[in-house]
Amino acid sequence: MHSVIGLPTTIRSLKRKGLRLENGKILDRDYTGPVLEKVLKINEVVHEVPTEGVYRGKNVVVAPIHSKDGKVIAAIGIVDILAIIDLPSVFHEYTSVLQEVEDAKK
Repeated sequence: MHSVIGLPTTIRSLKRKGLRLENGKILDRDYTGPVLEKVLKINEVVHEVPTEGVYRGKNVVVAPIHSKDGKVIAAIGIVDILAIIDLPSVFHEYTSVLQEVEDAKK
């Protein structure tokens, strides 16, 4: 997954610590973090800004991974860069650019 999205990625299983990956490299093979631990306990997707750990102060999203019978067996997380983008502003600018292009065609 890390290779596909290119964002800092973490993963750990219920019984063992896991990996922390950034820039295509494994930085830690014995990793856990507060949001990974939380997701393993509550079995829900969590979007938050940790107050401790490697990603302290950064928006993260962590999701549980389930076994066939629905039990949580692991958690995977990424740094959530979309949370820092002002999407309404981006889309407002996009529509303005489209309008300028259409006006230039006339």
